[in-house]
Amino acid sequence: MKHKNIINDPVVSEKKTSTGLEDSGKETKMVVLQSIGYPFLCNLVENPKIEIFDNELFELYSREQWVGYTVKEGSFLFDQKLLPDFAFKVIKAHPDNSRITKNTSILLMEVEEVREIKKIESNLKITDVIGQERAKTKCKIITRYLQEPESFQEWAPSNVLFHGTPGTGKTMLAKSLSNELEVPLFLVKATSLIGEHVGDGARQIHELFEAAAACAPSVIFIDEIDAIGLDRRYQSLRGDVSEVVNALLTEMDGISPNLGVVTIGATNNPQLLDYALRSRFEEEIEFVLPDKEERRQILEMYANSMPLPVDQDLGKLAHLSRGMSGRDIKDRLLKVALHKAISEDRDVITKEDFQYALKHHKKETNEPKNMFA
Repeated sequence: MKHKNIINDPVVSEKKTSTGLEDSGKETKMVVLQSIGYPFLCNLVENPKIEIFDNELFELYSREQWVGYTVKEGSFLFDQKLLPDFAFKVIKAHPDNSRITKNTSILLMEVEEVREIKKIESNLKITDVIGQERAKTKCKIITRYLQEPESFQEWAPSNVLFHGTPGTGKTMLAKSLSNELEVPLFLVKATSLIGEHVGDGARQIHELFEAAAACAPSVIFIDEIDAIGLDRRYQSLRGDVSEVVNALLTEMDGISPNLGVVTIGATNNPQLLDYALRSRFEEEIEFVLPDKEERRQILEMYANSMPLPVDQDLGKLAHLSRGMSGRDIKDRLLKVALHKAISEDRDVITKEDFQYALKHHKKETNEPKNMFA
């Protein structure tokens, strides 16, 4: 409602409008908004709580007033009709710095839901993931599908489960896939999809898939999916999340068409998954610990980017790091050795530094004897 005592300054209004109407050659496919409120508060003006009862109607209403506006993540759009000067923050724009058109999908998310829609920025490439050849082969198929979703129809690679030891590259591969294809990646922790009230979790699941479909082709990556899809035999270990699982099953079954959307679930313990959920994944891909040659390649890749040179044979380090994941090699071997060298004012990372790192690695049960002999 517009109050009579609020005077619109034409100079301010012109500045506000011209900011949004900057020219951009790119057309916006999807905008995710968060309601913020008025620029100021007083006794006569209160921030209303915005609730959307019809998403399609809200889209029509929004597009009618904002067509032609350029949106950037972090910028604001101001309502010009029902709630003049009420601000909406642009949480996600795909592509960023693009122009709203009559075909743009516009979604309004609540504050809690906005936290879960993350645009992952990464320079990773699939070649940066050492080993995991079967998973890379699947990514090649996913790549083809996301480039030509219409040609696959019912043969689309829609639901894939990544499982295996922590630190073996599950999330890393999903990020690299999204980056190389330049498609949005919706990365969420499964635990964040459990709402505080009945119905919250199911709504978040549906809106997650709705947002992904709106900017398809896209990838949804649900990490630690066993947190919500636990086998019923273990349900007593935590609160009931059956509504979340049912909503997820509905989306994965494709009851609502999600053309151009690939869902990847990740877990360290696939045996704990509920059968109904696990059966929805068309393929399960195990991520295994790297072998000796793969460990050598991982060591070489990271060593080349370290601030101090490595004075140690990487082949020998690869042998000594047996049982370590890629993350272990980076964080518990190379990083610890680097910090040890820096703390002792050395200009190179020596065998003593690596010996120290290996000794303190949690997974080591016995310190190797004469390891650098």
